Amino acid sequence: MKKLFKNYTYDFDKNEAKLLTSFCKQAIDQMKDNQDFYKDVKAFESIREKIAEDSSEVKLTKDEKTRLVHQLTQNRNHIKTTMERSGFLKKWFYKSMLTQYQNLLGTHFSN
Repeated sequence: MKKLFKNYTYDFDKNEAKLLTSFCKQAIDQMKDNQDFYKDVKAFESIREKIAEDSSEVKLTKDEKTRLVHQLTQNRNHIKTTMERSGFLKKWFYKSMLTQYQNLLGTHFSN
């Protein structure tokens, strides 16, 4: 039987909260000037505020979760392709970031 309601409450540790906060801040800075991304900017601002209030229990809306997971997945895929085409030093720099994104997506946002 399919669940009628999903729980969008997440419990982030200190490192995950810091990663998500910096990710949201970076996404907002990149999209704030373009009016096409108005809803994305509002969603990321809301996520950042919720994490700043209390990172131990963050309640996201379905729209916020969808936008966050989509952007995190796109970022992870971009890092993977960059690592595949780069040399040793660049791979070494990107490896920890890729690991953090994979852990975050695997732990909290896997379906």
